[in-house]
Amino acid sequence: MNTETLLDVQGVRASYGATPILQGVDFDIARGEIVGLIGRNGVGKTTTMRCLIGQLRSSSGAVRLLGRDIAGLSSDARARCGIGYVPQGRDVFPQMTVAENLMVGELVGGPKGKKSPELVYQYFPRLAERRNQMAGTMSGGEQQQLAIGRALIGNPVLMLLDEPSEGIQPSIVQLICDVLRSIRRDLGMTILFVEQNLDTILDLAERAIVMEKGRVVGHIDPGSVDADNVRHHLML
Repeated sequence: MNTETLLDVQGVRASYGATPILQGVDFDIARGEIVGLIGRNGVGKTTTMRCLIGQLRSSSGAVRLLGRDIAGLSSDARARCGIGYVPQGRDVFPQMTVAENLMVGELVGGPKGKKSPELVYQYFPRLAERRNQMAGTMSGGEQQQLAIGRALIGNPVLMLLDEPSEGIQPSIVQLICDVLRSIRRDLGMTILFVEQNLDTILDLAERAIVMEKGRVVGHIDPGSVDADNVRHHLML
């Protein structure tokens, strides 16, 4: 197993206006891991992801990607450093075709250049079939595949996904989980995802980081991501 630290988060604090949300978040992720960020609703998981990609500036703390502190960089600059982001709700461009959405992904990218749209179509054949269809007319599951493909085409070293199973039928969630594992295997990509769905966490996460009240309060180690442990931390 690769033990090189890809992402190192230390003491990150962030607020929305005068309301503090993150109270000093600390964790690290090794290259090639698939890690779930879990906890009850409202504990700061999405805020953490927004801080990692730069949509929300942290007030203090460090975010290091391969040893470089990127906490002061813009979202675009972080994408160019090698972070791909699939937000909650997918956020595809509805009035653009599948192919045009993927072209947007080519405008940013990691340090090793861009991936071909054909690679995305290999992982998601449904997108190849619908490459000329407007994204806004597609199902939620198809839009999620497109959002992941758009992030993938930039060739990130780290992919962040916020609630990848939300509003998607189970068979498509399974397909997405299978593809994410294939992407990690084939490309060596590291994946951090936020999730509330127990089945998705159990299917995808190799280990988990547990948040409560804006802090990391625990970890579920590799081999211990089972239903009882996850339910305990989600209070299911």
